[in-house]
Amino acid sequence: MKKHGSTVNADIEWLHLLTSEWQLIADLSMADLVLWLRDPAGEFVALSNARPSSAPTLFYRDIAGTQALKQWQGGLTHSFETGETFFSAVEVFDGMKARFEVIPVRRRVSTTDEAAVDTPIAFISRHTKIDSTIQPNKISINYLRASNDLLEMVAHGQYPDFNSPTGSKRGAPRANDGLIRLDEDGDVIFASPNGMSAFNRLGVVGELEDRSLAEAATKVAKESNNVDESLALVLTGRAAWRSDIESRNLTLSLRAIPLKANGRRVGALVLCRDVTELRRQERELITKDATIREIHHRVKNNLQTVSSLLRMQSRRSKSDEIRESLDQAMRRVSAIALVHDTLSEGVNQDLDFDQVFERVLQLTSEVAASHNTTVRTLVDGKFGQLRSEIATPLAVALTEIVTNAVEHGLANRSGVVHVNAERSAKRLDITVSDNGEGLKGGEVGAGLGTQIIRTLIEGELRGTIKWFSPSEGGTKVSISLPI
Repeated sequence: MKKHGSTVNADIEWLHLLTSEWQLIADLSMADLVLWLRDPAGEFVALSNARPSSAPTLFYRDIAGTQALKQWQGGLTHSFETGETFFSAVEVFDGMKARFEVIPVRRRVSTTDEAAVDTPIAFISRHTKIDSTIQPNKISINYLRASNDLLEMVAHGQYPDFNSPTGSKRGAPRANDGLIRLDEDGDVIFASPNGMSAFNRLGVVGELEDRSLAEAATKVAKESNNVDESLALVLTGRAAWRSDIESRNLTLSLRAIPLKANGRRVGALVLCRDVTELRRQERELITKDATIREIHHRVKNNLQTVSSLLRMQSRRSKSDEIRESLDQAMRRVSAIALVHDTLSEGVNQDLDFDQVFERVLQLTSEVAASHNTTVRTLVDGKFGQLRSEIATPLAVALTEIVTNAVEHGLANRSGVVHVNAERSAKRLDITVSDNGEGLKGGEVGAGLGTQIIRTLIEGELRGTIKWFSPSEGGTKVSISLPI
């Protein structure tokens, strides 16, 4: 081992990695695990505990944050002072007999250096309930052997692996789903009943023990058109990785955990789980997401076509009133198209409304040009992520409000349109103000644009909207929406 200056951040990162992986050890041990740290006062404090899913727990209440009981302090102190494992003292906890062991925790020096720091950074205690009615069998013996190997690797900073896949991929295999142990050549020396059954259903015929797992599984994988490049590394146990293997009727999720002793690989554990239904659901979701994006894309294209037709009709109209009405309809359709365009680029029905509103403001430049004015827009705050059923009507309503500010408040003059968005956990408050002429007579108009705005904000979005004529001039519109 290598002496190395232990840094707090590196220790914390390693302990987080350890606790993300130690459920496997608890299940294989059929025992409770507790992670301990010695505080500056010399007391051992529990940081976390893991209960086995394969056996009854001793700890019906979490002991994280509590100090070690007197009966545990001797073993913890021994491991702290010697840096060695404390083995098998019999304890009585809550009226139940259990074996008590302490294993030091060391971390690797770095992601590129497999040497471990000399001084333990924490300690794991293993509490195994003693039940005289349960006789040892092949499965429990091999499970315990595997857990002991992993704990020995923990004591030497070789488990967990920095490259171990700790993500939340659906269907990650667990100990009870199926366990296969390989020797250093990749041959099977133990297969649990669930592991054996999983590979039989995959298409592997006969027993697995004393056979090369890679050779047996590769014959099945050849029939599949989708073979993961990392599959060979997983089947031989040479890398801490995950992969899927498929046959005509089954998909197995595999996870390999190389076993090391004195820095040398001596074998591996391969966990397996039938994830056929999970993968089918994932493929369906991917297909549905792609379909929804395609629908939004087509709706956007259709709306743009409608907008183009309205623009063409507007240009051919000889009536200023009809031309203005068609232009307004074109902008409303374009605002809806913007939302569908953004939705077609993502995989969910939430979208960044700030991005949408930025493109909405670009529509106002066309309005400003047609009314012989120069408008500067200022935006403060963030709208954030909004659901599509909120984003679409809000985009249309804000298009109407900003357009009204340009057409009526700032017509034939330059000015500023200021938009402010304030987002809280439950509400979105928006103000749109300009320094134009203000409301005529202090009254809000009763035109179609105003009716559309009220219908969208108050009816569809269940919000409130108010118009003001500030004393300094111009118009201010205040919107409040529940989100």
